[in-house]
Amino acid sequence: MKSHLINQEKLNLFTKIISKKINNGFVVVERNDKLPFTILYKEGRKINHGLNFFAFCATLGMWSLPWLYLTRVVAKDKKVMIAIDEDGNIFEENCYLG
Repeated sequence: MKSHLINQEKLNLFTKIISKKINNGFVVVERNDKLPFTILYKEGRKINHGLNFFAFCATLGMWSLPWLYLTRVVAKDKKVMIAIDEDGNIFEENCYLG
């Protein structure tokens, strides 16, 4: 593995991206300053299915698509990894929850 130097500007941007995620409700699960990477976790929102069923009935089924979206996307836990690669580029990847 070749050694690389990460300039201060990239490191500041890396820290800024992590702080934005923390402000959006993510929590740091793991951090490694040597490589550097950080894994962040955010718990999914709780869905009130009773209220959504009422909206589904009141709209004659039109609320089914937003309800499905809330159940499948918003309610899921999220885990992301933010890292700097060997070329100095910052990237973000979704981690699979197992």
